[in-house]
Order: sequence, then structure tokens, then C-alpha cells
Amino acid sequence: MRRSFAFVAALAVTASIAVACSGDDEPEAKEQKADPTTTTTAPPPPPAAPLTGLPDTTGALTRPALSVKVENSPEARPQSGLETADVVYEEVVEGGITRFVAIFNSVIPEVVGPIRSVRDMDPNIVWPVGGIFAYSGGAPGPVSHIMDAPVNLVDEGATGTAMYRDRGKAAPHNLFGYTQALFDRGGQPVPPPPLFSYLAPGEPLATAPVVAEPVTSVRVGFQSGYDPTWTYDATTGTWLRSYGFQPFMAASGAQIAPVNVVVQFIDYPGYSDGKTLGEGDVWVFAGGQVVRGRWVRPAPEQPAQFVDGFGAPIKLAPGNTWVELVPRNTAVDVVGPPPPALAAPPAP
Repeated sequence: MRRSFAFVAALAVTASIAVACSGDDEPEAKEQKADPTTTTTAPPPPPAAPLTGLPDTTGALTRPALSVKVENSPEARPQSGLETADVVYEEVVEGGITRFVAIFNSVIPEVVGPIRSVRDMDPNIVWPVGGIFAYSGGAPGPVSHIMDAPVNLVDEGATGTAMYRDRGKAAPHNLFGYTQALFDRGGQPVPPPPLFSYLAPGEPLATAPVVAEPVTSVRVGFQSGYDPTWTYDATTGTWLRSYGFQPFMAASGAQIAPVNVVVQFIDYPGYSDGKTLGEGDVWVFAGGQVVRGRWVRPAPEQPAQFVDGFGAPIKLAPGNTWVELVPRNTAVDVVGPPPPALAAPPAP
């Protein structure tokens, strides 16, 4: 019995030594190392400014929209600040002349003006963007209507030092506003919603079966002296505004040159009372081309939607936009590029 127990114990010790020795003979597990080729995720692009579709590098998403009623009579020219507006609406007022509603959000000029009075159609123009509306008085009807719009009103009589009279110009064409001071009277800095849809990089203005027609220039047939011609500049991708052969300049010395021009045909039951609710024809000019379609806007809080003949959205090029609110049946003269030259016949 004692010899059997000793034998078994000896076997157990021998087995333990064998196991230990076999473990020493195994190669050690290799430590995993990080792959030096591991890629890092690129940061997302900055969000787009709502009224241009361009990357927001100027703080557009930190402030509201500022809409300013700007005069367009010859005595008011050259105006201040129009060249930096994100969106400008041109409307017909008394006597067939035009005025502007200039909307600022991305770029803030130091001064804007001359500032003039509100009109009946202005509330529906600014309703979708909210923010601030700066103006200089008006008739009782339009003043009452603008008070119904969801905007913070800044009238000349309640601006303090935000507006001033330029003694170098004759009244009433000499009222200007300090733009930042007008923003400071705007309440909560809520950015505006987008007014338009924008093309992605490389996306064409139209795809088959819709046709985008090449355009060299377009003249919008407002009353003489207010009838702008927009000429496409391929170098800058913008539409240069002029009256005949005279460039339409800002006080800064820059020619007005938006990326997009939209001709929106609307009803004018009376001057200054254009109807921007409903639907009608629209021509969208971008990138040296035009696409013709329809605008549809069922409610004041909704911006107009532009659609082609198949109901697909008509998108704009990212950048600033001028919208011409022309009476229906107004002449709009589109000039296309000359046809390509015919090849010379071979020599006999």
C-alpha cells in the first residue's frame, strides 16, 4: 500500500513537471498593435446659410433675417447695401415705378438705404422669413397690414439712432439705416427658414425631358427707366444688372450681380398690391440658362415653390437671388447665344 501510494504520487509530480515544461516551450502570444494606416473621418462641412445655400462662414445661423424697404427712383441711386443682400424682391408701386425689399442674413453691410415706406404687398413677401422689417412709415392700410405679419417692426419714428438722414441728399431720398443697429432691435436671433431649394455641386439646372435654354441676357419689361437688363457673366457666374447700357451700381462701386434671377409673374389688381399667394408662371435664370415652370404658394407662411412642367422642383444655384415680381403678360425679352458658325465647305 505504501509503495503504491508513493508510485502514484511520483507519477503526479512527474505529470505536473511535464505540463509546466510543455508550457514553457509554447511561443508567447503576440501583442496586437494598432494599424498605422487607420483612416480618420473628415469633419462634416459647415451647415448652409438658409438664404443662399452656401456654407455658413459668417454667422447667418446665429441671427434673424433683416428685411429693408429700399427706394429705386433715380434720386435714390446708387443705393447702399443692395450688393450684399441674400435676396431682393423687386415690386411695382405707384405710377409703375419699382422698389425693393432687400433681405440680409449672411453678409451685413454697414449701411442700407435709402429706406422708404411700406406697401400692401410687403407683409406677404416677408412673412416666411420673419425677423425684422425696417421701413419709413406708410399709408394707414399698409401699416395696419404689416403689423399682422410675424416680424419685428422698426419704423423710422422708433429707431433712435439706427436710422439717419444724409444731408448730402434731398429728402425723402436720404434716409439710411445702420444695419447692425437694426439687427440689434430684432429680438430673438432666430435664423430664417430657406426660401429656395439649391443645386448640389455638379447638378444640372434641368434634366431630360425638361430643357434648360442657354441665355446671354434678359430684359424685364417694367416701365421705362425701371426695366433692368440682366447679362450673364460666365467668368463670375453672375447676372450683371444694367439699365440699357448703364450698369446698375451700388454706392460701394460694385455692380449689382446676383447668382440667380427669378422672374415671377403675378397679378397686380392695384399698384403696390401684387398677389404673391396662389400660382403662376416662373422663369428661373442660373448659370447662363433658364428653366420655365410654375410658382405655387398656398399660404403666407410658406415660401413660393418653383416646379417644372412635370412637378419636379426647380433648384437655384447656391448664392444670392433677385426676384422680379412682374405683372402677368409683362414683356420679358430673353436673348440666347448666337448659333454656332457653319463649317466652311471644302475647297473644290
